Amino acid sequence: TTVNYNRDVEIFPVLNAIMTKIMGTSPYKSPTDMGVNMAGYCIVDDEVCQNAGKQEVLRRLYEAELNVIKKGDGKEAVNKIEVLMQKLRISINDKVEVKAALDKEAVTGTPCACIKLSDGRLITGKTGKLLGASASTILNALKVLGGINDDINLISSSLIEPIQKLKTNHMGSMNPRLHVDEVLICLAVCAATNDTAKLAIEQLPKLRGCNFHSTVVLSHIDNKTLKKLGMYVTSEPKSKTYSLNIK
Repeated sequence: TTVNYNRDVEIFPVLNAIMTKIMGTSPYKSPTDMGVNMAGYCIVDDEVCQNAGKQEVLRRLYEAELNVIKKGDGKEAVNKIEVLMQKLRISINDKVEVKAALDKEAVTGTPCACIKLSDGRLITGKTGKLLGASASTILNALKVLGGINDDINLISSSLIEPIQKLKTNHMGSMNPRLHVDEVLICLAVCAATNDTAKLAIEQLPKLRGCNFHSTVVLSHIDNKTLKKLGMYVTSEPKSKTYSLNIK
């Protein structure tokens, strides 16, 4: 049911009468003219809006593909988006962070991720013994944004390892690597006594609006945390250990 438009239809005679009484004539000729036709006047930079719209179409493709592997249906949605992409003359190659993440994975042989910063710089990270690819990429991005030397460990392994033992030995987790939220909590703790960690934490607002891509299906908690940071998140519809990643 088109509830919003029905409301426009109902209120149009009232608004029309009010405008006519105040101005002598109403600027609106129909409910559609009053609503949908006004939306275009909000656009002040058509190129920016078009590019943003195209990026959203590509994000929807990844979302639709994830639904297919998670739920086993929804292929129709994928097909519709692919047709729309053809009409818009866009492809996955238009998301440069995707290629960067996949290239990193090809070199390292492990799941990787990439962030495209607002200035266009591409920051990658890989899965390690202590951190998942998403957490690693976030830390790398904070270092770049804060001008912090890449050789500096923002979080000591002596702090991470006890948390891993807690997760696996007492909390039933099969994945010892820290998620993004866990890493940020550790970083916040370190910031209380470490100025470099504090500097890294202060860079978090700069991640808002950035594109993030993972070469494997993200865990629910990583996906949720990245979106809380205001990032636009996509991931490849693949995972060798999908049953573990969703825990």
